[in-house]
Amino acid sequence: VLDKKGPFQAELTVNVSRGYVPAERNKTPTMALGTIPVDALFSPVRKVNYQVTNARVGQVTDYDKLILEVWTDGSVPPADAVAFAAKILKEQLNIWINFEEVEEVYPQPGEEEEPLNENLFRSVEELELSVRSANCLQNANIQLIGELVQRTEQDMLKTKNFGRKSLKEIKEILASMGLSLGMKTDNWLQLLERWNARKNQ
Repeated sequence: VLDKKGPFQAELTVNVSRGYVPAERNKTPTMALGTIPVDALFSPVRKVNYQVTNARVGQVTDYDKLILEVWTDGSVPPADAVAFAAKILKEQLNIWINFEEVEEVYPQPGEEEEPLNENLFRSVEELELSVRSANCLQNANIQLIGELVQRTEQDMLKTKNFGRKSLKEIKEILASMGLSLGMKTDNWLQLLERWNARKNQ
């Protein structure tokens, strides 16, 4: 035990690595006598919580919503840490999805085309957005979900009184429907006319 007034000197070795490395793996044959290897944690992520809650879209209430809480040491933003983890997971799962390439078959003229997501033709009022978000869509003259998904995030943020909170709300609801902002819907007017004609049959 050192005296409180006694001098103390130590040399520290700092390395760059990843993940968690136990003290046993930090030992090397060339270590000087008196060197004390310690456990090392190189991950910038300090704490992670997750929660699965119910989500409601329109009148449907049996959707699930995943809530992630991620704390880091500040060297990496939490959003980047989640994105990097997702990238690693995708690379690990590629071993099961590396099938042989199958030649795409395009429909011949006269053949029935693959049906679109029917949610595109629903009114944005059915999204049951907050009053602020709904008013912003109304002011932007966006009436159908199909019109909404063709707008990019940048387009929406340029809308008067439309902020990040409204953007997050809309993105979450669209994602639960298999949709997203910035989608390219070719021949939207023709598709809408065909949909209306089908409804009136």
